[in-house]
Amino acid sequence: METLLLSRDDIAQVVSMKDAVEVVESNFRGIAEGTVVNPTKAVLDLGETAPFPAYRGFMNAMPAYVGWLDSAGMKWVGGFRENPARGLPFISGMILLVDPRTGQFLAVMDGVLITALRTGAQSAVPLKWLHAGPAIRIGLYGAGVQARAQTRAIAEVFAIEALTVYDIQREAAEAFAREMAPVVKGTIVVAESPEAAAAGQVIICATQAKDKFLKDAWVKPGTTVIPMGSYQECEDDLLLRADKIIVDHVEQCLHRGALRNVAAAGKIAERHLHATIGEMVAGKKAGRTSPAERIICIPLGIGAHDIAVATVAYRRALERGLGRRFSFA
Repeated sequence: METLLLSRDDIAQVVSMKDAVEVVESNFRGIAEGTVVNPTKAVLDLGETAPFPAYRGFMNAMPAYVGWLDSAGMKWVGGFRENPARGLPFISGMILLVDPRTGQFLAVMDGVLITALRTGAQSAVPLKWLHAGPAIRIGLYGAGVQARAQTRAIAEVFAIEALTVYDIQREAAEAFAREMAPVVKGTIVVAESPEAAAAGQVIICATQAKDKFLKDAWVKPGTTVIPMGSYQECEDDLLLRADKIIVDHVEQCLHRGALRNVAAAGKIAERHLHATIGEMVAGKKAGRTSPAERIICIPLGIGAHDIAVATVAYRRALERGLGRRFSFA
């Protein structure tokens, strides 16, 4: 059996951000309905937090089965902090798809573009249930690849009437503002201070920060806060005083990302979580029920989204004759 090899350029020809938003929404619904199998990701710490080996990186293994597409696979993805100084991208990743009936490998493909697309989509989708109205104001921390993906994804769902961005490297924020100007219908402001970026109806943290920079006192009633990654970006009081906490994957979010420290200290447990994003999308739990609620939504990232988007890319690539076939036997 031959396996289809797909490059990043191949994937870019067959999957858009709009596609990713639609796929991720269907996937969240499938998770809530029990047709998606998504084990907790396995983390290989290569110096991200561990003292050895001191490579300042990590790799995640993220397997999943997506029932509504009858597809299975795994993403192998990681980030290495010293790569930009080497002229290499921070994120590296690949996705492998298998036939769930036989385990035969159907495709091996780039995982970086799909990671960016689905990560943008996984915050845009819950905002449909957490933000009222067609327009939105965003406060954004971080001005890298994922900040761009977040902006593009939310622009597929809402008209962005204002976006305030803060990055510790001002030139990065200014470059972001120039590049995203065609995507944002309203104004983009480069914030002079971290506090100034906490002005949106939704606050998105897309950084590699090691400190808890987003303060409870900055976040106004009615705000949705979305800490995207595996880092400690939110002050403990902000997490503990939230009206609702919504997550994509309960076990994963209690052991990694924004909730890790407060969960380890016994201050937050599963009983304190209002809902999963899937339960909200499937109508099993309410999203925002009051305009004054401060809501923390944590879409840390699950392999099922990668496998779903990758499956769509693989099937469209087959239809268009993209990629090349290779026999590993």
